[in-house]
Amino acid sequence: MPGSSVSWAAKVLAVTRKDITAEFRTRYAINSILMFALVTLTVISMALGLMTPDSDLMAALFWVILFFAAMSGLAQVFIKEEEAGTALILKLSTEGLVIFFGKLIFNLLLLTVLSVLIVPLFIILLKVTPQNWAVFLIGLVLGDIGLAGATTIIAAIVAKATVKGALFTVLSFPILLPLLMAVIDITKVAFGGGNFGDISTGLQLLVAYDVVMVTVSVMLFDFVWRQ
Repeated sequence: MPGSSVSWAAKVLAVTRKDITAEFRTRYAINSILMFALVTLTVISMALGLMTPDSDLMAALFWVILFFAAMSGLAQVFIKEEEAGTALILKLSTEGLVIFFGKLIFNLLLLTVLSVLIVPLFIILLKVTPQNWAVFLIGLVLGDIGLAGATTIIAAIVAKATVKGALFTVLSFPILLPLLMAVIDITKVAFGGGNFGDISTGLQLLVAYDVVMVTVSVMLFDFVWRQ
């Protein structure tokens, strides 16, 4: 049993390494999400000028930027496999769950890089700082996990479609709406200086969403991937 577990984990990491290597060659996904985030942050900063919006608006702006930046690049994990003709090789070489978790880890790494760069830029350009960093970071981490889990299965669904980019965002938004509502509420509390007692409901919803989304994705992925 331990040997098989190590072998399975090694396969997952091999898929992730393959995607990282391919991304370093083209830098398509990382360039897309970072450029979108930077341009959007700059435009919003110029539009606000000397205004000081309240914490509710800033929390919403933060996740709107993160959401649309993610939409510009996360679908590539499966689209590039279809376009390069390597999807069939992956299907024949390993089981579906290995592919899912390998792609999930890659998308989570992309979101982590995006978050690490967006947060300081958001603070500098929009002149707002979380008053409670612990609340802010727990919301950000759980939000990224849910975002990666949902977009990975959706990317597999739209990879075979003709209009991939537009369809990816259209399908993602209603599925991610509960997640966005929860993380925006948590981020409002973080910007306003609240504590963990103020986010108990949002935190429970966020954890439940992440668990349900990853579980449903695991159950459906093999069927979606092999159709």
